[in-house]
Amino acid sequence: MLGADGRPLTDRYGRPVRRRKAANPQRRPPRAEPHHESFPAVHPQETRFDLGSTHSAHEQRRPLRGQQPQQYRPQQYRTDRPDPYRTDRPRQYRTDRPDQYSPEQRRSAGPQVPRNYSAPPRSAVPHRRRKKKAPVRVIGGCMGWGLAIILVLALVFTLWTDARLTRVNALPEQRVANTAGTNWLLVGSDSRQGLTEQEQEQLGTGGDIGVGRTDTIMLLHIPRSGKAQLVSIPRDSYVEVPGFGMDKINAAFTYGGPQLLTQTVEQSTGLRVDHYAEIGMGGLANVVDAVGGVELCVAEPIDDPLAGINLGPGCQKMQGPEALGYVRTRATALGDLDRVQRQRDFFAALLHKITSPGTLINPFRMVSLVNQTASSFIVGSKDHVWHLARVALAMGSGVETQTVPIGGFQDTEVGNVVLWDDAATAQLWDSMR
Repeated sequence: MLGADGRPLTDRYGRPVRRRKAANPQRRPPRAEPHHESFPAVHPQETRFDLGSTHSAHEQRRPLRGQQPQQYRPQQYRTDRPDPYRTDRPRQYRTDRPDQYSPEQRRSAGPQVPRNYSAPPRSAVPHRRRKKKAPVRVIGGCMGWGLAIILVLALVFTLWTDARLTRVNALPEQRVANTAGTNWLLVGSDSRQGLTEQEQEQLGTGGDIGVGRTDTIMLLHIPRSGKAQLVSIPRDSYVEVPGFGMDKINAAFTYGGPQLLTQTVEQSTGLRVDHYAEIGMGGLANVVDAVGGVELCVAEPIDDPLAGINLGPGCQKMQGPEALGYVRTRATALGDLDRVQRQRDFFAALLHKITSPGTLINPFRMVSLVNQTASSFIVGSKDHVWHLARVALAMGSGVETQTVPIGGFQDTEVGNVVLWDDAATAQLWDSMR
C-alpha cells in the first residue's frame, strides 16, 4: 500500500504492508478437483464433526450396524496450484494499476497518488507560510502614497493660490458677439497703491496718483489650434470711449475702470474679451524678484534717471527695479512704440521664467511667487488660477507678437495721439475672429 506522499507503507518491523483483497461475491465456487487414483475423495460426511463425540473425522469411526469398518484416509491437497506464501518466486507486478508498480517504476515515476486516496480536510492541512513578495508591494505602495501626497499638496496649494487672488468685475454688461478662440485682456497699471514711500523711491515711480492709469494694454488671443497671438495696443491710441467720445484708450480705465476699458477694447477690435488680468507696479517688481530675475536683451544703451535705470547694450539679467524701469522708460528714439515692444519682450521672458522647471520644482520660489504677487494680481470675477496656467502654457509653446498697425500721429484736444492703420488693423482683427 502507498501512503499520501506516494511512498510504500511499512509496519513497525519495517515490512511492507500488503493490500487485502476484498471478497468478490460474483466469484464462482471452485470446481471439483480430481483426486489421485490411490487416494479417492473423502465423502463429505467423513469430514463432518460429530457433536456428540470427541473423535474427529480424521480418526477411525465406529462402523454402523451392518457396515464394514473403513480404513482411515488422510485428506488430499492439490499440488498443481502455486503456494501463495512461497518467497523463492519473484513477485509479478501489474503495470495497469498505479498501486501495483514495482519499486523501480515508482522511483522513476516519482510520487503517485493511490486510487483510494482522498484529500484531507482543509483544517487538517498544515499551514505553509508563503514566500514574501513584500519588496515589490512595499515599493509600489510607497510610490502610490508618495504620488497621493504630492497630488493632495498640489491641490491644496492651487486652492490656496486661487483664494489669494484679487477679483474685480471686469466684463461689461453690453458685449459683442462671441468670437473664436479665447481672448485675454492683459493690463499693466501704473498704480502705486500698496507701495510704501521707501518702495516708491526705490522703484522710481513717484507719488501715488490714486486709482492709476493703464501703462500697458495687450490683447492675447489663444486659438483652438496653432500659435497664440499677443498684440500690443499703445496706450495713446485714439479710439471712441463709450459715453465719453473720442479719447486715448487708457482714459477709459480712468473714467470707468476695468469694465469701461474692456468695453472700449471690444468695440474697437470686434473681439469678445473672455478673461481679464491686471498687475500693478509693485506686483510686477515682486514677481521678477520672486523668480530670481529675468534675462532681457537691450538693443541700445538706455539712461533714464526718471525710471532709475542705466543699461548698456546686450543681454543681461535684471531684477525687479531694473526690469520695471526697462518696461516704463520712453528714453529711446521711437518713444512709446519702442516701449510696447519692450513690454512684450519682458512679458514673454517673465512667463518663460515662471514656467521653467527651476521655478516649478522649487517650493521656496513657488511659495514666494504666490505670497508676494497674489495680492497685487487682479483678475476677473469668474477667473481662476487654472485659467492663468492656460495663459502660461500658451505663451510657453510659442507666441506671435506684434503691435497694432500704426497709421500716424496727430495732435488733438486730448494731446498727441496714435492713429491706427484702418485697413491693416481690420485685417488683423479679422484674422483673430
